Amino acid sequence: MSLNIEKETEAAFDFDEEELAQKVVSFAISHEDFPYEAEVNLTLTGNDGIREINRMYREIDAPTDVLSFPMLSYDAPGDFSALEDDYEDNFNPDTGEIMLGDIVISTDRVREQAKAYGHSERREYAFLIVHSMLHLFGYDHVTEEEAAQMEAKQRQILDAMQIFRD
Repeated sequence: MSLNIEKETEAAFDFDEEELAQKVVSFAISHEDFPYEAEVNLTLTGNDGIREINRMYREIDAPTDVLSFPMLSYDAPGDFSALEDDYEDNFNPDTGEIMLGDIVISTDRVREQAKAYGHSERREYAFLIVHSMLHLFGYDHVTEEEAAQMEAKQRQILDAMQIFRD
């Protein structure tokens, strides 16, 4: 598995954000039984950076905590059976890894939300990565049913990793 991390801002967390991101991405891939070696890109930015990306790609002029840009399409969330059908489009020819997509996290929002929710920045950061990984696997939270399924998976992964709300 390859995790490419780009830092547009200095996070200055009290944990190693690269090490934690590696663990969470790897665990999510394993937990969801993703059958291929994978490549994920993670960008750490501030509120201004994520606001600009929101404006550019979503026509929303506001910062958000996290953005997910899946590279793959699924017949159903977590259904990886048809990925080889588009082998040429889905795999990085240099590494042979499947390109899952991009995650963008606002480190400012990690701090703000950790404080607002009363848990650690480490937990908030891990949660946002898990949330995005599930989007990269085709999950969404548009309907109540989808949200319930995604929230349950988020809890399962974080609990299994022993990353709890403080």
